[in-house]
Amino acid sequence: NEGIFVEPASAAPIAGLFNFKDKIPPNSRIVCTVTGHGLKDPDIAMKQFEELKPVAATKDDVLRALGI
Repeated sequence: NEGIFVEPASAAPIAGLFNFKDKIPPNSRIVCTVTGHGLKDPDIAMKQFEELKPVAATKDDVLRALGI
């Protein structure tokens, strides 16, 4: 339920967490250190979208854009 925008190489701890999630005891506290902002490599993020559409910085407009 979280969004993390890091450079791809920095996402390795999160990928490892997903690979071993069935072996982690319930109610465990997990800490993954990620470094490097996703904007270091904006081309990867930009390829995920066909077209970027500006959204007003209001709660209602953002929720509407998310389809909520």
